[in-house]
Amino acid sequence: MSEHKSTSRPVSLLIVGAGSRGQGYAHYATAAPDRARVVGVAEPRRDRRERLALEHAIPGENVFDDWLAAAGRERFADAVLICTPDAEHEAPTLAFARQGYHILLEKPMAPTAEACRRIVGAVREAKVIFAVCHVMRYTAFTEEVKRLIAGGAVGEVVNVQHLEPVGFWHQAHSYVRGNWRKESESSSMLLAKSCHDLDWLRYVIDRPCRRVSSFGSRVHFRRENQPAGAADRCLECAVEPACPYSAKRIYLEAVRKGHTGWPVDVLTSQPTEAGVLASLATGSYGRCVYACDNDVVDHQVVNLEYDGGVAASFTMTAFSPMMGRLTRIGGTRGWMDADGTHIRLFDFMTGEWRTIDTEAGDAGILGGHGGGDGRLMAAFVKAVATGDRSLILSGPDETLESHLTVFAAEEARRTGRVLPV
Repeated sequence: MSEHKSTSRPVSLLIVGAGSRGQGYAHYATAAPDRARVVGVAEPRRDRRERLALEHAIPGENVFDDWLAAAGRERFADAVLICTPDAEHEAPTLAFARQGYHILLEKPMAPTAEACRRIVGAVREAKVIFAVCHVMRYTAFTEEVKRLIAGGAVGEVVNVQHLEPVGFWHQAHSYVRGNWRKESESSSMLLAKSCHDLDWLRYVIDRPCRRVSSFGSRVHFRRENQPAGAADRCLECAVEPACPYSAKRIYLEAVRKGHTGWPVDVLTSQPTEAGVLASLATGSYGRCVYACDNDVVDHQVVNLEYDGGVAASFTMTAFSPMMGRLTRIGGTRGWMDADGTHIRLFDFMTGEWRTIDTEAGDAGILGGHGGGDGRLMAAFVKAVATGDRSLILSGPDETLESHLTVFAAEEARRTGRVLPV
């Protein structure tokens, strides 16, 4: 199949991993059926596999309970979206690259530097279009930040401060009770949650990172901090009504407000009060946050030095509301203060402020991450349809570079050293 195809037919997609991210990206085909269609799914969980197959009218021969079965077939789609757990990225990526599938890979690429290098080597050898889901690069907000910096709005960038407020209940959901709570089962917190951010800093600063230091630990979500009289499950706990991390309150409030998608759909395929309560009674999301088997950090800072002496500081914290990232950029002629949607600029010459609203906010998956999810899918699908690789902002080279920065920062945290990247 030629890389430069006609755009007269939709790009065909195989979804490997039909969890929240896989289902979400597949919605692009529903929203833009003239551009993309889902023709296959590989997912071990029957309910999620059948739901996606039904939604997209996927023929039975293209519905698999294992990615190996899909990879064992002759290529039957233009591209594959790999949305499996972090530790299960490498093997399917290598297999589908060998078959000539263009690849959209959920972040992070893989939990180790060696696996990341193997992935990059494989997609280069196969000469396929390859994009990693660093969706923050694709937002209208980021596009405007890049445009302003390139236009000299702050002069030469010298210093960047970037904050990721994970959110107290999001930390409890994903990184204490959930799938990313243990490094051995996924990856470090910095890689799982914040490779987005170190990648975004690289993109905005537009210079290679040269050295890093880092500090952080798991301070709060530990057994010794469990309140007196608390039970190990929220539904059995006398202290639960006064606990900000109560699973009962977090999930039941969501259902009562009509939120049946994430995070509720992670618990149960029956997003009702009865379904949530049944899950909390026995499932991992009903556990006390002080009685889980989590080991990832709940706060971390990373200091980064880039070419030319530009410096950045990144902070990730669980102890915040659920809110957008906050960024401050200091340059030689001005200052930028941004929240993911609004950009405030101060001009050193005039002493005046001005505000730009990028109107990027959207809670849906196609508008998720400030619109980045939908814009990523649009860019990837168009790149596959036309062969125009310039549409991919998160290709193999810079993605590998930003991942190596993450690995160096995590080693710096563990060893207490300043390390080169």
